[in-house]
Amino acid sequence: MLSHTHRLVLKKATSNRACGHHAKALMSTNAPCLRRSYLYVPASSDRMLEKSITSGSDVIIYDLEDSVSPVPADKINARTRLRKFLRDQAYRLQSLNVAVRVNDITTPFFRDDISQIISESNVHTLILPKIHSPQDLDHVSDAIFSSRNTPGSPNLRIIPSIESARGIWNLGSIAGWRSKHSSTGGALSAILFAAEDYCADTSIIRTPSRRELLYTRSQISIAAKAFGLESIDMVCVNYKDRQTLVDECIDGRQLGFTGKQAIHPTQVEVINSTFVPTEEEIIRAAKIIKAMKVAHESEKGAVGLDGEMIDAPMVKQAQKTITLAEAAGLRLPDLH
Repeated sequence: MLSHTHRLVLKKATSNRACGHHAKALMSTNAPCLRRSYLYVPASSDRMLEKSITSGSDVIIYDLEDSVSPVPADKINARTRLRKFLRDQAYRLQSLNVAVRVNDITTPFFRDDISQIISESNVHTLILPKIHSPQDLDHVSDAIFSSRNTPGSPNLRIIPSIESARGIWNLGSIAGWRSKHSSTGGALSAILFAAEDYCADTSIIRTPSRRELLYTRSQISIAAKAFGLESIDMVCVNYKDRQTLVDECIDGRQLGFTGKQAIHPTQVEVINSTFVPTEEEIIRAAKIIKAMKVAHESEKGAVGLDGEMIDAPMVKQAQKTITLAEAAGLRLPDLH
């Protein structure tokens, strides 16, 4: 069960649709574009492709990698199916945030994935699996640059997936990467953590406590913040266990992640409603901002509130809470 607080804000929290290419006109303020849920959709299934449009996910990741059979013919068919879907459903997809996970750079499918997928105007994000170093991103960027022969092509967001010990070892240089082709070669926008691949690579044994991944997840969240990127937490593989998903979402948000991956449409609602401020957080943030405003008018730099001493860093946190609540369309308290 979701907490009472999150049930109160769920209706508005899941209504954010202002992140698609044609929704930029809606973002008339400096409010951030919410990208809380990232739903994987197999490109090999016509039924799942169709259902994805009404999933409510902030970002829809059409997958050409792990959810498609490694048989070459199946990979080619999935890519062809996805391109047809993107073109046939262009009008319905124009207000959505569409991403594609391509096959990794070591496969024979990567080049064709890049050249054929980025030509679709409604694809603005690439999810890149098995990125181990900034050199891997250079390889991707070169492929993007050589495939983009249309002047005025929209900027392409790049999200590397951290899946290995090498990826974590090189995390700082990955997060700080910039394309030598400038925006034409794609721009980093987030870092994604693929926990199952990472555990397979490192021999880490998964437990319900997630303790064994605390260090790694914290590193990813902090590295993303250091370079102004979003951070996307791991998949909850127990997709039928709602409470486990809730716990993981709360845990991820507390670590600083801005969103979470989903492997089933039923996970989207929980993710969207958890990666926003709670009602209590919003009220407290509004009180802090008001109290500090009064303090500043009295030439004070700190003030007591509900038994706590409030100063500049806490005001900064409160302002971020209010900004995120506004972006999610949540009701703000009137404390005038």
